[in-house]
Amino acid sequence: MPGRGILGSGRSSCQTESFFHREWSWPMADRVRKINYCYLTVSNRPGHAAKVMDELRKADINLLAFSAFPAKAGKSQLDLVADKMAGVRSVAKKNGWRLSKVKKGFLVQGSDKVGAVSRHIQKLGDRKINVTAADAVAAGSGRYGMILWVKPKDYARATRALGAR
Repeated sequence: MPGRGILGSGRSSCQTESFFHREWSWPMADRVRKINYCYLTVSNRPGHAAKVMDELRKADINLLAFSAFPAKAGKSQLDLVADKMAGVRSVAKKNGWRLSKVKKGFLVQGSDKVGAVSRHIQKLGDRKINVTAADAVAAGSGRYGMILWVKPKDYARATRALGAR
């Protein structure tokens, strides 16, 4: 389905020099949104994460972001950020997966330019909010996406600092 992807916003964008008022200005404001996510732990073996992804695909679950990394000995943690967490919970129940409780984070999407990530991290640093983790990627067509996490006690302040909706 067009516009649906790992970091897709459903909108297309084309960046040209005509969008810039000055060389250092941003062509459009980044979108920062509050997200819910959960994770599950799987065996750190070939095909285990692929099976999870395939089950989510079959259930037509739209992932906004996905992150996987080594966890405890022989295990991997899969972070699942979906626009509808109820769907993820339903697939997990059907497959016998143990999901974490729902947690919170942020999804940033915007125009890819030098310093795009830096300014959001700086906003948090200026307010003495520590970033627990962050993953950012160039999405092509002049766009980028980033997911980031802060401690639960800092979430409300981070929401205000980032102007998240």
